[in-house]
Amino acid sequence: MTKPTDIYLKSVVTSTEQVEYRTPIKFGGRVVNDAVLLNVIVDVETRDGRRGQGFGSMPMGNVWGWPSQTVAGEDTLAAMISLGQRMADRANDYTDAGHPLEITHDLAADYDPVANEVTTEAELAEPMPRLAQLVAISPLEAAIHDAMGKTLGENCYNLLGEQFTNSDLSSYLTDEFAGEYLDRYTLREPKAKMPLYHLVGALDPLTDGDIENRVGDGLPETLGEWILADGLTHLKIKLSGEDLDWDVGRVAGVEKVAVEAQAKRGCTVWHYSLDFNEKCSSVQYVLDFLQRVREVSLSALDRAQYIEQPTHRDLRANPENRMHEAAKIKPVVIDESLVDLESLLLAREQGYSGVALKACKGHSEALLMGAAAQKYELFLCVQDLTCPGASFLHSASLAARIPTIAAIEGNSRQYCPGGNEAWAKSYPSMFNITDGTVGTAALDGPGLGYQTL
Repeated sequence: MTKPTDIYLKSVVTSTEQVEYRTPIKFGGRVVNDAVLLNVIVDVETRDGRRGQGFGSMPMGNVWGWPSQTVAGEDTLAAMISLGQRMADRANDYTDAGHPLEITHDLAADYDPVANEVTTEAELAEPMPRLAQLVAISPLEAAIHDAMGKTLGENCYNLLGEQFTNSDLSSYLTDEFAGEYLDRYTLREPKAKMPLYHLVGALDPLTDGDIENRVGDGLPETLGEWILADGLTHLKIKLSGEDLDWDVGRVAGVEKVAVEAQAKRGCTVWHYSLDFNEKCSSVQYVLDFLQRVREVSLSALDRAQYIEQPTHRDLRANPENRMHEAAKIKPVVIDESLVDLESLLLAREQGYSGVALKACKGHSEALLMGAAAQKYELFLCVQDLTCPGASFLHSASLAARIPTIAAIEGNSRQYCPGGNEAWAKSYPSMFNITDGTVGTAALDGPGLGYQTL
């Protein structure tokens, strides 16, 4: 069955943009100093003749999506950009009309073969991981969804029901979802505001004593300064997963600084998330860590809301890393592991109790995994890929439309604020933080919720 609102892709154009970091970020033993954005513009026409344009943008986070030991970083980055551009070419050749869910589902069948073309031609020593593929195509998916909404003058989160889609969720997930549509798992209005998780990277100074040379650009530089300046109530702590003493000491150090800074603000309630970026050798490391933190700083443990991706992303290759015992203490969520429904179901079997959604894995994929997570009553959170500008607004719009998500991550204001400057003028509530929250009520416009600059 077709709808008059189904869209044809008329033109797809890509460009790249580099954003320098003001300070480096370290996670999972890797250091990042800049980002390359892939930007996509899509022109569409509905079956009934209306025309419009959508925009998508995402950093090509190769260090996170493809942490190779055999292929150089510049080569993984180039390959991901090439895949994104080639899939844009495929989208230009796509002649069917449909809802963005259908179109992106059809295009996804080409991700792996086109990625193999890229790596073969570049003579790379390994295939492109699925996670890297999803990141590379994510701006195209965003632009397609944005384009339909802009064309119809409606927010794209309100175009997910039976009135606009041509099939129910069983076409994308399992028969459990027969008769259900994504409007069941999303909100018709964005949450008015949401707490922002501030990243405490492994290189980030907690106090003045940790700084050798100040950046001197007027932004906060220590954790205490950030808490006071932005009124922070949520802190995401990056941990090594390989040095138990350091990890426990890092959490205790963050707690000490936070207690002092929050006392100055008169704040008594704040929260942490704990991210190992898959570096723990086993679940036992996690259990030992939690016990040590309990002994050293019970208050810090009490403030922890969840643990993110403690062990290797390849769940099938590491079946011994079952999270049942750790999940009894705190929710344990997959991040890098989540690339499709199969990985979500496998994680659930292995004891994970939650999932982290990311716009950088594709808008359709994020919506579908968000629906599945809600169906299975899993803990949900939204993370970003140090997303500047439009990519952060996209990530925030996703978090603001999924009912069970309580807070969002947004790292670009810390590490690459230059990429936000133009956008902050149009969306000050999203980039100028004073009470620890972002004003997601502003993301209620057509398409993904915000206008392209």
